[in-house]
Amino acid sequence: MSKRHDRHVHLGLWLTFLDASAWRDPASRAEELNTLAPYVEVAEIGERAKFDALIRGDGLGLPLPAPDQAFAGSLEIVTLLAALAARTERIGLIGTASTTFSEPYNLARTLATLDHLSNGRVGWNIVTSVAGEEQFGYDEIPGHDARYERADEFIEVVSKLWASWEPGAVLIDRENGVFFDPDKIHRIDHEGKHFRVAGPLNIARPPQGRPVLVQAGDSETGRNFAARHAEVVFTAQNDIARARAFYDDVKARVRRQGRDETRVSILPGLVVTIGATEAEARELHERFLGQIDYERTRQNLESLLGGIDLSDVGLDEPVPRERLPQAAALTRQPGRAQIFLDLAGEEGATLRRLLQALGTSHGHGRVFGTPEQIAGHIERWAEAGAADGFAISPAQGLAGARALADEVVPILQDRGLFRREYTGRTLRDHLGLAPVW
Repeated sequence: MSKRHDRHVHLGLWLTFLDASAWRDPASRAEELNTLAPYVEVAEIGERAKFDALIRGDGLGLPLPAPDQAFAGSLEIVTLLAALAARTERIGLIGTASTTFSEPYNLARTLATLDHLSNGRVGWNIVTSVAGEEQFGYDEIPGHDARYERADEFIEVVSKLWASWEPGAVLIDRENGVFFDPDKIHRIDHEGKHFRVAGPLNIARPPQGRPVLVQAGDSETGRNFAARHAEVVFTAQNDIARARAFYDDVKARVRRQGRDETRVSILPGLVVTIGATEAEARELHERFLGQIDYERTRQNLESLLGGIDLSDVGLDEPVPRERLPQAAALTRQPGRAQIFLDLAGEEGATLRRLLQALGTSHGHGRVFGTPEQIAGHIERWAEAGAADGFAISPAQGLAGARALADEVVPILQDRGLFRREYTGRTLRDHLGLAPVW
């Protein structure tokens, strides 16, 4: 029997109901991909189980040709989260937005609006983007470090804009006819390398002071960016020792920035397949492996690794080490590429193994088993200091989300690892963070 814990983990639920290949299942409801109903179901499942937040990724390009790809198109994220804010009460809403292809004033206003409409439940997953440049007039995407340089200034500007309304600026004094106090609303007059913004923002300060800042970069530059700004760090980790090393490294960087490391939560991604028995879960997992299009996934891996050619490598052969690039030389996703470079260097690693890791979880951890086994995995990583929680994606879609909520979460609650009820109303409350005033 596992011991009871005094410290809760944080759990995010990816806002999707289709795994990469699961749309081919007759029960997948793929026809509803661009409707609200299935997303509402995921949100209601997550809120019933007291998850900290729903998490929604986003992309600004459409890779072609990929006719078998379920997520070839994507609902605009803020519109979707605004709709879900009206259908939920407590669960947080974390959406992805790019600092490379957005402007600070527009995004600050959009996220402040969403935070108001949700009564303080918004988080912003900050990305610098790895694709989509052709949609915004770029011949090529800016370099990795250049994107992060812009992102640093972007965060500075939006933070100033959210703070341009002091607490108490809105008076609504009907008797004296005073709606707001102009002495508590300020221009920001920002002039920097990338942005010139006068301010103030034209909407009152968000209920949380500012949305929760989330970040997922794993490169050296990305880790330093997280240490400066992030309150939640998403990461792809599939090995507990490497996850612990990442955890310790990021927390140390946070301390060097003079920040409280306990106020920064590190949540590895985790794809789960849940069965009534281990054999059933294994069978489901093997079914998902059987749905991988190895040819297309090989092309995706080649692209991730800087355009190398693996077309002559057999599935059960190792990837020739002399073809592998140095992650630091890659422009788009050096941190994610490093996961697969490390995997390729392991003894006995084959191309098939790399493609399975990419095709089923994009390098995130993947675990299959009974509810007890899934809960045990979460407990072990938390106890080992490898995670403060997880961003979980159920491989079985809505059925997997229900099993997670109804069968795994109660075990975590019984072990004292997860809340039974929300004790606050905002995402900052759920994460143990104070408002930013």
